[in-house]
Amino acid sequence: MFEPVIGNWLLSPALWQSLWLTLKLAGITTVWLGVVGLPLAWWLNRSRGRFVPIAEALVTLPIVLPPTVIGFYLLMAFSPQHAPGGWWVALTGAPLSFTFTGLVIASVIYSLPFAVQPFQAALRAVPSELLDASRASGATTWRTFWRVHLPLARRGIGAGLTLRFAHTLGEFGVVLMIGGSIAGETRVASIALYDEVQKLNYASAHAFAATLLVISFILLVSVAILQRRS
Repeated sequence: MFEPVIGNWLLSPALWQSLWLTLKLAGITTVWLGVVGLPLAWWLNRSRGRFVPIAEALVTLPIVLPPTVIGFYLLMAFSPQHAPGGWWVALTGAPLSFTFTGLVIASVIYSLPFAVQPFQAALRAVPSELLDASRASGATTWRTFWRVHLPLARRGIGAGLTLRFAHTLGEFGVVLMIGGSIAGETRVASIALYDEVQKLNYASAHAFAATLLVISFILLVSVAILQRRS
């Protein structure tokens, strides 16, 4: 059963569906990480308050916690019996758990520290003299951030976003706890690959794993190029 099957490299429609769903999840998550993570990284770099270390620890917490722990607490929070999940049901009439929307929120929360830390490093790499010159010329803090700071840090930020996109492709514990394996809704690539192995479809699993490997390799090469240019 472990012998390779030559020529059986075509993915089934179900696996293509899972791959498309994963790319969609990664794309939406990456956009939200940029929207949320960039201002957060900028604020953490600038702030010197006594509660900033606590905020930074809370943001970094998903790095050290097992994904299943994060998934479990998010599953509890998304349930209709608790405030966030109950509010969502009251607002939309549908639960957050085992939905694509729930996957997006969970993925953003889980990936946030993996995006914020590269963003902080990219923003810190911009010489402070250039920012001071912008402010001295009369630009506001936010104008300096958008017109000077972000453009100069764009390659490092781009590398961080690309790496987060690639990281989302391999998420397993969190997406399994929050979404399960609902075809077309929450059955992302990592879950689909696991299901194929569980069914002993090794040829199909091998083809799917190789596809994910190629995609991840291309993304990592892109990250390396961006980091060298920055």
